Amino acid sequence: MFLRFIIFLGIFFPTVLFAQWRIQPSGTESSFRAISAVNAKVIWASGSKGTVLRTTDGGTTWNVIHVIGAEKLDFRGIKALDAQNAIIVSAGLAEEGQAKIYRTTDAGNSWQLVWETSQKGVFLDGIAFWDSKNGVIFGDPIDNHLYLLKTSDGGNTWQRLSPAALPSNLPNEASFAASNSTMVVAGKSNIWIGSGGADRARVFFSTDRGLHWQVTDTPMKADASSGVFGLHFWDLKNGIAVGGNYKAEKEDFENVIITKDGGKTWQKTTSTTPTGLKEAVARLKNGWLVTVGPAGSAVSKDNAQTWQPLTDTPNGMHAITCIDNSCWTIGAKGQIAKIDF
Repeated sequence: MFLRFIIFLGIFFPTVLFAQWRIQPSGTESSFRAISAVNAKVIWASGSKGTVLRTTDGGTTWNVIHVIGAEKLDFRGIKALDAQNAIIVSAGLAEEGQAKIYRTTDAGNSWQLVWETSQKGVFLDGIAFWDSKNGVIFGDPIDNHLYLLKTSDGGNTWQRLSPAALPSNLPNEASFAASNSTMVVAGKSNIWIGSGGADRARVFFSTDRGLHWQVTDTPMKADASSGVFGLHFWDLKNGIAVGGNYKAEKEDFENVIITKDGGKTWQKTTSTTPTGLKEAVARLKNGWLVTVGPAGSAVSKDNAQTWQPLTDTPNGMHAITCIDNSCWTIGAKGQIAKIDF
């Protein structure tokens, strides 16, 4: 009888046998849209009001760090290099003093301003690194070309990549600074950037660290508030993108597309359950996919062919980072949660 009861639960209540999100106390109510794990113990996160979080015990305890002089900045991008070194990126209008990059070498005890600009129109969106030395930051288009910065010394100095190599952006096309995963890298030199805001969503991609670029249309719906919000690649060929409409977070939306050729072509696959806006997605060591967003989170065990909802969290989640088969997600009002599969 007990075995029959377990089978009944698995058929009619498929989430019962799944792991659940466990809330971890962060000690702050700042809003967060970026999280970066070094390993299963060391994780960093960054958010509004110049706030950074850091844990060295897998999230059992989080240290709240306030970057001096950055109280009005919203750090929507972070890259953790190790337990001591991290780079944070401020999203906002450069002409209002909000386009800045900071770096720490002492676990967040002090921060150095390593780059800033007041050039009108610059708005930084996210950061990614291929290795401990080589990384890239991207921002909204300037003169119809994405704004890209590159480092080869671990984030100490940054140089702008020539916009001449980039395809032109469509009218109103840009990227959403929602989860620090609209731009991702893989391998030693591959990079992808998703877009929205225009009449179609596209993916820009390069195989040589941004020296040369291609761009392709995707079947993801796009308009002023819709498009690609999060990308993830687990090798140089296979990747996934999630999206939605940030003005209608729970709207029924075909929110998942996949590629099997390195981003050259994209195909629709099954929408998540629950549906609605998804802002970030990650792949576990066991091959499962986990996606999060303000409209809830979901897991797929079959490469996005089917989805099962995960237990909801009190506030909207925006970003995710995973190590092996464990994930941390972060979002509004300082909310952090962990899940183990």
